[in-house]
Amino acid sequence: MTQSQGFKIRTPYLLLLPGMAFLLTFFIFPLINLAQTSTQTPVGGGDTGQYEQSLRLQNYVDAFIENREQFGRSFLYATIATILALLIAYPLAYAIAFKGGKLKNLMLVLVIAPFFTSFLLRTVAWKQILGEEGFVVPPLRTLGIISESTTLTSSAFAVVAGMTYNFLPFMTLPLYASIDRIDPRTLEASGDLYANGFTTFRKVTLPLSMPGVVAGTLLTFIPAAGDYVNAAILGSPTTKMLGNVIESRYFRIVDYPTAAALSFTLMISILILVTFYVRKAGTEELV
Repeated sequence: MTQSQGFKIRTPYLLLLPGMAFLLTFFIFPLINLAQTSTQTPVGGGDTGQYEQSLRLQNYVDAFIENREQFGRSFLYATIATILALLIAYPLAYAIAFKGGKLKNLMLVLVIAPFFTSFLLRTVAWKQILGEEGFVVPPLRTLGIISESTTLTSSAFAVVAGMTYNFLPFMTLPLYASIDRIDPRTLEASGDLYANGFTTFRKVTLPLSMPGVVAGTLLTFIPAAGDYVNAAILGSPTTKMLGNVIESRYFRIVDYPTAAALSFTLMISILILVTFYVRKAGTEELV
Protein backbone atom coordinates (compact mmCIF):
# COMPACT_ATOMS: atom_id res chain seq x y z
CA MET A 1 0.00 0.00 0.00
CA THR A 2 1.43 3.34 -1.02
CA GLN A 3 1.55 6.36 1.23
CA SER A 4 -1.10 8.19 -0.82
CA GLN A 5 -3.47 5.21 -0.59
CA GLY A 6 -3.01 5.05 3.15
CA PHE A 7 -3.75 8.75 3.44
CA LYS A 8 -6.96 8.35 1.41
CA ILE A 9 -8.09 5.54 3.73
CA ARG A 10 -7.37 7.62 6.84
CA THR A 11 -8.95 10.82 5.52
CA PRO A 12 -12.60 9.95 6.39
CA TYR A 13 -11.56 9.09 9.95
CA LEU A 14 -9.60 12.30 10.29
CA LEU A 15 -12.63 14.28 9.14
CA LEU A 16 -14.67 12.56 11.87
CA LEU A 17 -12.30 13.66 14.65
CA PRO A 18 -13.76 17.18 15.24
CA GLY A 19 -17.30 15.84 15.46
CA MET A 20 -16.28 12.96 17.71
CA ALA A 21 -14.35 15.34 19.97
CA PHE A 22 -17.41 17.57 20.22
CA LEU A 23 -19.67 14.62 21.11
CA LEU A 24 -17.23 13.32 23.72
CA THR A 25 -16.80 16.72 25.34
CA PHE A 26 -20.38 17.94 25.36
CA PHE A 27 -22.42 14.71 25.37
CA ILE A 28 -20.60 11.55 26.45
CA PHE A 29 -18.61 13.02 29.35
CA PRO A 30 -21.59 14.99 30.76
CA LEU A 31 -23.73 11.86 30.40
CA ILE A 32 -21.19 9.81 32.38
CA ASN A 33 -21.06 12.52 35.04
CA LEU A 34 -24.86 12.55 35.18
CA ALA A 35 -24.95 8.79 35.70
CA GLN A 36 -22.38 9.05 38.48
CA THR A 37 -24.26 11.85 40.20
CA SER A 38 -27.55 9.92 40.09
CA THR A 39 -26.22 7.20 42.42
CA GLN A 40 -24.73 9.48 45.07
CA THR A 41 -26.00 10.01 48.63
CA PRO A 42 -25.75 13.11 50.83
CA VAL A 43 -22.96 13.45 53.36
CA GLY A 44 -24.00 14.20 56.93
CA GLY A 45 -27.71 13.71 56.42
CA GLY A 46 -27.99 16.17 53.54
CA ASP A 47 -27.39 19.36 55.56
CA THR A 48 -23.89 19.95 54.19
CA GLY A 49 -24.90 20.06 50.52
CA GLN A 50 -22.16 17.56 49.73
CA TYR A 51 -22.56 14.09 48.24
CA GLU A 52 -20.52 10.93 48.04
CA GLN A 53 -20.58 8.04 45.58
CA SER A 54 -22.42 5.06 47.08
CA LEU A 55 -23.89 3.46 43.92
CA ARG A 56 -27.39 3.82 45.38
CA LEU A 57 -29.69 2.69 42.58
CA GLN A 58 -32.65 3.19 44.90
CA ASN A 59 -32.44 6.87 43.93
CA TYR A 60 -34.12 5.99 40.64
CA VAL A 61 -36.98 4.17 42.32
CA ASP A 62 -37.52 6.91 44.89
CA ALA A 63 -37.35 9.68 42.27
CA PHE A 64 -39.87 7.94 40.02
CA ILE A 65 -42.35 7.13 42.80
CA GLU A 66 -42.16 10.64 44.21
CA ASN A 67 -42.68 12.30 40.81
CA ARG A 68 -44.78 9.77 38.90
CA GLU A 69 -47.56 12.32 38.37
CA GLN A 70 -45.13 14.72 36.69
CA PHE A 71 -43.82 11.85 34.56
CA GLY A 72 -47.28 11.01 33.31
CA ARG A 73 -48.20 14.65 32.83
CA SER A 74 -45.05 15.33 30.78
CA PHE A 75 -45.74 12.51 28.34
CA LEU A 76 -49.46 13.32 28.20
CA TYR A 77 -48.91 17.00 27.40
CA ALA A 78 -46.16 16.16 24.90
CA THR A 79 -48.39 13.62 23.14
CA ILE A 80 -51.32 16.02 22.89
CA ALA A 81 -49.09 18.84 21.65
CA THR A 82 -47.52 16.53 19.06
CA ILE A 83 -50.90 15.39 17.75
CA LEU A 84 -52.19 18.96 17.55
CA ALA A 85 -49.01 20.11 15.81
CA LEU A 86 -49.38 17.28 13.28
CA LEU A 87 -53.01 18.19 12.57
CA ILE A 88 -52.03 21.81 12.01
CA ALA A 89 -48.73 21.29 10.21
CA TYR A 90 -49.77 18.63 7.70
CA PRO A 91 -52.31 20.78 5.79
CA LEU A 92 -49.90 23.70 6.01
CA ALA A 93 -46.98 21.69 4.62
CA TYR A 94 -49.22 20.20 1.92
CA ALA A 95 -50.42 23.65 0.86
CA ILE A 96 -46.87 25.02 0.71
CA ALA A 97 -45.56 22.04 -1.27
CA PHE A 98 -48.36 21.74 -3.85
CA LYS A 99 -50.10 25.13 -3.83
CA GLY A 100 -47.36 27.55 -2.81
CA GLY A 101 -46.15 28.33 -6.29
CA LYS A 102 -43.99 31.44 -6.40
CA LEU A 103 -44.83 32.17 -2.76
CA LYS A 104 -43.35 28.87 -1.54
CA ASN A 105 -40.11 30.40 -0.26
CA LEU A 106 -41.95 33.25 1.44
CA MET A 107 -44.30 30.83 3.18
CA LEU A 108 -41.35 28.77 4.42
CA VAL A 109 -39.74 31.91 5.81
CA LEU A 110 -42.98 32.69 7.65
CA VAL A 111 -42.96 29.19 9.15
CA ILE A 112 -39.50 29.66 10.64
CA ALA A 113 -39.99 33.37 11.44
CA PRO A 114 -40.89 32.64 15.10
CA PHE A 115 -37.35 31.29 15.54
CA PHE A 116 -36.10 34.84 15.09
CA THR A 117 -37.71 35.68 18.43
CA SER A 118 -36.68 34.40 21.84
CA PHE A 119 -38.41 31.23 23.05
CA LEU A 120 -39.24 33.00 26.31
CA LEU A 121 -40.79 35.99 24.55
CA ARG A 122 -42.98 33.74 22.41
CA THR A 123 -44.20 31.93 25.52
CA VAL A 124 -44.88 35.18 27.41
CA ALA A 125 -46.83 36.40 24.37
CA TRP A 126 -49.16 33.42 24.74
CA LYS A 127 -49.75 34.42 28.34
CA GLN A 128 -50.94 37.80 27.06
CA ILE A 129 -53.02 36.25 24.27
CA LEU A 130 -54.84 33.90 26.65
CA GLY A 131 -55.10 36.50 29.43
CA GLU A 132 -58.19 38.34 30.59
CA GLU A 133 -57.43 41.30 28.35
CA GLY A 134 -56.44 39.19 25.34
CA PHE A 135 -58.50 38.64 22.21
CA VAL A 136 -59.40 35.01 23.00
CA VAL A 137 -61.17 35.01 26.36
CA PRO A 138 -63.66 37.91 25.80
CA PRO A 139 -65.14 36.47 22.55
CA LEU A 140 -65.43 33.01 24.13
CA ARG A 141 -67.30 34.50 27.07
CA THR A 142 -69.54 36.50 24.77
CA LEU A 143 -70.43 33.34 22.85
CA GLY A 144 -71.07 31.50 26.09
CA ILE A 145 -68.38 28.90 25.42
CA ILE A 146 -66.71 29.61 28.75
CA SER A 147 -68.15 31.12 31.91
CA GLU A 148 -67.20 34.44 33.44
CA SER A 149 -65.12 32.69 36.10
CA THR A 150 -63.19 30.50 33.67
CA THR A 151 -59.64 31.51 32.81
CA LEU A 152 -57.33 30.03 30.20
CA THR A 153 -54.02 31.02 31.73
CA SER A 154 -52.45 28.92 34.49
CA SER A 155 -54.10 25.84 33.01
CA ALA A 156 -53.24 22.68 31.14
CA PHE A 157 -54.87 24.19 28.06
CA ALA A 158 -52.44 27.11 28.09
CA VAL A 159 -49.42 24.83 28.57
CA VAL A 160 -50.40 22.56 25.68
CA ALA A 161 -51.24 25.54 23.47
CA GLY A 162 -47.86 27.11 24.15
CA MET A 163 -46.02 23.85 23.47
CA THR A 164 -47.95 23.28 20.25
CA TYR A 165 -47.13 26.75 18.97
CA ASN A 166 -43.47 26.76 20.01
CA PHE A 167 -42.70 23.38 18.44
CA LEU A 168 -44.92 23.72 15.36
CA PRO A 169 -42.01 24.60 13.00
CA PHE A 170 -40.24 21.39 14.02
CA MET A 171 -43.26 19.50 12.70
CA THR A 172 -43.87 21.59 9.59
CA LEU A 173 -40.41 21.59 8.03
CA PRO A 174 -39.87 17.78 7.91
CA LEU A 175 -43.40 17.33 6.61
CA TYR A 176 -42.81 19.88 3.88
CA ALA A 177 -39.51 18.28 2.88
CA SER A 178 -41.20 14.88 2.61
CA ILE A 179 -44.33 16.05 0.80
CA ASP A 180 -42.39 18.24 -1.61
CA ARG A 181 -40.49 15.17 -2.85
CA ILE A 182 -43.70 13.41 -3.90
CA ASP A 183 -43.93 13.26 -7.67
CA PRO A 184 -47.23 14.94 -8.70
CA ARG A 185 -47.53 12.36 -11.46
CA THR A 186 -48.23 9.67 -8.85
CA LEU A 187 -51.24 11.67 -7.68
CA GLU A 188 -52.38 12.13 -11.27
CA ALA A 189 -52.02 8.39 -11.85
CA SER A 190 -54.21 7.73 -8.83
CA GLY A 191 -56.88 9.96 -10.33
CA ASP A 192 -56.57 8.18 -13.66
CA LEU A 193 -57.36 4.96 -11.81
CA TYR A 194 -60.63 6.54 -10.61
CA ALA A 195 -59.52 7.16 -7.03
CA ASN A 196 -61.19 10.11 -5.33
CA GLY A 197 -59.31 12.75 -3.37
CA PHE A 198 -59.60 11.00 -0.01
CA THR A 199 -58.48 7.66 -1.41
CA THR A 200 -55.53 9.29 -3.14
CA PHE A 201 -54.49 10.91 0.12
CA ARG A 202 -54.89 7.69 2.13
CA LYS A 203 -53.28 5.34 -0.39
CA VAL A 204 -50.64 7.57 -2.00
CA THR A 205 -49.89 10.90 -0.30
CA LEU A 206 -49.88 9.76 3.33
CA PRO A 207 -47.71 6.64 2.84
CA LEU A 208 -45.18 8.57 0.76
CA SER A 209 -45.02 11.33 3.38
CA MET A 210 -44.61 8.97 6.36
CA PRO A 211 -40.86 9.68 6.73
CA GLY A 212 -41.77 13.33 7.29
CA VAL A 213 -44.53 12.41 9.72
CA VAL A 214 -42.19 10.23 11.77
CA ALA A 215 -39.37 12.78 11.74
CA GLY A 216 -41.73 15.65 12.60
CA THR A 217 -43.41 13.84 15.48
CA LEU A 218 -40.04 12.87 16.93
CA LEU A 219 -38.66 16.40 16.62
CA THR A 220 -41.78 17.69 18.37
CA PHE A 221 -42.35 15.05 21.04
CA ILE A 222 -38.77 14.76 22.31
CA PRO A 223 -38.24 18.45 23.25
CA ALA A 224 -41.87 18.78 24.37
CA ALA A 225 -41.52 15.92 26.88
CA GLY A 226 -38.56 17.63 28.52
CA ASP A 227 -39.89 21.17 28.30
CA TYR A 228 -40.35 23.25 31.43
CA VAL A 229 -40.59 26.83 30.16
CA ASN A 230 -44.20 26.60 28.96
CA ALA A 231 -45.35 24.93 32.19
CA ALA A 232 -43.48 27.50 34.28
CA ILE A 233 -44.89 30.56 32.48
CA LEU A 234 -48.32 29.38 31.30
CA GLY A 235 -49.11 26.76 33.93
CA SER A 236 -49.74 26.46 37.65
CA PRO A 237 -48.45 24.18 40.44
CA THR A 238 -50.96 21.55 39.29
CA THR A 239 -49.58 21.51 35.73
CA LYS A 240 -45.90 21.18 36.50
CA MET A 241 -43.98 18.81 34.24
CA LEU A 242 -40.91 16.72 34.94
CA GLY A 243 -38.65 19.42 33.53
CA ASN A 244 -39.90 21.79 36.22
CA VAL A 245 -39.08 19.24 38.93
CA ILE A 246 -35.56 18.71 37.55
CA GLU A 247 -34.96 22.46 37.35
CA SER A 248 -36.16 22.91 40.92
CA ARG A 249 -34.05 20.03 42.23
CA TYR A 250 -30.93 21.38 40.56
CA PHE A 251 -31.15 25.11 41.26
CA ARG A 252 -33.44 25.52 44.27
CA ILE A 253 -33.45 22.42 46.46
CA VAL A 254 -29.90 21.49 45.37
CA ASP A 255 -30.71 17.78 45.35
CA TYR A 256 -28.32 16.72 42.59
CA PRO A 257 -28.76 12.92 42.83
CA THR A 258 -32.55 13.09 42.48
CA ALA A 259 -32.32 15.61 39.65
CA ALA A 260 -29.76 13.45 37.84
CA ALA A 261 -31.84 10.30 38.36
CA LEU A 262 -34.93 12.05 36.98
CA SER A 263 -32.97 13.36 33.98
CA PHE A 264 -31.52 9.94 33.22
CA THR A 265 -34.90 8.23 33.63
CA LEU A 266 -36.58 10.73 31.33
CA MET A 267 -33.90 10.26 28.70
CA ILE A 268 -34.13 6.46 28.81
CA SER A 269 -37.94 6.57 28.74
CA ILE A 270 -37.94 8.81 25.68
CA LEU A 271 -35.34 6.60 23.98
CA ILE A 272 -37.46 3.48 24.55
CA LEU A 273 -40.62 5.18 23.31
CA VAL A 274 -38.86 6.57 20.23
CA THR A 275 -37.38 3.16 19.35
CA PHE A 276 -40.76 1.49 19.70
CA TYR A 277 -42.49 4.22 17.70
CA VAL A 278 -40.02 4.12 14.81
CA ARG A 279 -40.35 0.35 14.54
CA LYS A 280 -44.14 0.47 14.67
CA ALA A 281 -44.19 3.26 12.07
CA GLY A 282 -42.52 0.88 9.66
CA THR A 283 -40.02 3.33 8.23
CA GLU A 284 -36.34 3.97 8.79
CA GLU A 285 -36.06 6.78 6.23
CA LEU A 286 -36.16 9.77 8.55
CA VAL A 287 -35.03 12.31 5.99
